[in-house]
Amino acid sequence: MPKAIPPLKPVTFLGSSQDDLRAMPEAVRHAIGVELMIVQLGGTPTDFKPIASVGAGAYEIRVRDLAGAFRTVYVTKFVESIYVLHAFQKKTQKTAKADLDLARRRYKLIPGAKS
Repeated sequence: MPKAIPPLKPVTFLGSSQDDLRAMPEAVRHAIGVELMIVQLGGTPTDFKPIASVGAGAYEIRVRDLAGAFRTVYVTKFVESIYVLHAFQKKTQKTAKADLDLARRRYKLIPGAKS
């Protein structure tokens, strides 16, 4: 008998993160969408890393494309939803302070999040 597919955990986009993701190249959007679906099913993305400086349980999905490096910062530790905090194209080796600050501010918008 085949295994039942677990229910998908909902995804909540904070701020402009969904619009920012939609503005990315199609191949990047698709790759990030697949990675988010893996997370929704309780799996681990292919290329990700924790970003403790944003908040407890924050991670970034990393996607490279001919157009550059793209990141999506998300949090899964809350029962009710996966929260996408920020989606952006990385312009330098080190993640820009403005991108990290924006993700931190949005983290504080999550109901029940401790800053």
